[in-house]
Amino acid sequence: MWIVRHGESAGNVARDAAHASGADRIELSARDVDIPLSPLGKEQASALGNWFAAQRPSERPELILSSPYVRAQDTARTIAAALGDLPLRIDERLREKEFGILDGLTTQGVAALQPDQAEFRRLLGKFYHRPPGGESWCDVVFRLRSILDTIALHHGGRRVLIVAHQVVVLCLRYVIEELSEAEILAIDREGDVANCSVTEYRTDPGGQPRLVGYNVTAPLAGEAAVTTETAEPKGVRG
Repeated sequence: MWIVRHGESAGNVARDAAHASGADRIELSARDVDIPLSPLGKEQASALGNWFAAQRPSERPELILSSPYVRAQDTARTIAAALGDLPLRIDERLREKEFGILDGLTTQGVAALQPDQAEFRRLLGKFYHRPPGGESWCDVVFRLRSILDTIALHHGGRRVLIVAHQVVVLCLRYVIEELSEAEILAIDREGDVANCSVTEYRTDPGGQPRLVGYNVTAPLAGEAAVTTETAEPKGVRG
């Protein structure tokens, strides 16, 4: 199984600009679900699709599951096309973490406009903090346990590629590897999940999934596509 974060999105670009200017809000005119890939994100998705297509048939995905968000769907469809129109299924359980009243705010904006939530997050930590109208990491974990059951039931024995978002990648690691809160947050602190990076699991002789690669960006190098990283959203789009 492979887990891929979508390519760079227009939201990632707008977020970086907002942080650079010290703005409280990210300037976007569409819903989070409708934010498309940036031009660079399209290049990243194409490069990753070509990398998968260059592998031996036995080393390629047989099925793609994608978040319904446009940036993830566009990434997934690009990869699917490179693999000969691979079957692609959209699953809402792979959607981005929902940020509720913090959606569209920069880190500075959360502190300035929602100081109570900034304090709650400090006290509870990012794993358990649930902003009003949004989700905690635990909420994301809950829905991901369900999709892993679906994969085992309906796609057992098949090579599955998941295309989703940064928090989803981390929370899938938490579930698959049976990590603790402290362990997954330590991984998160080590660095961001790069756009179009690959996290890979293979089944060991005992039938258990084992991590063989995390946040691997090497597939992009051969295509000269630029690797981009964006921080775990704190009320912003990932």
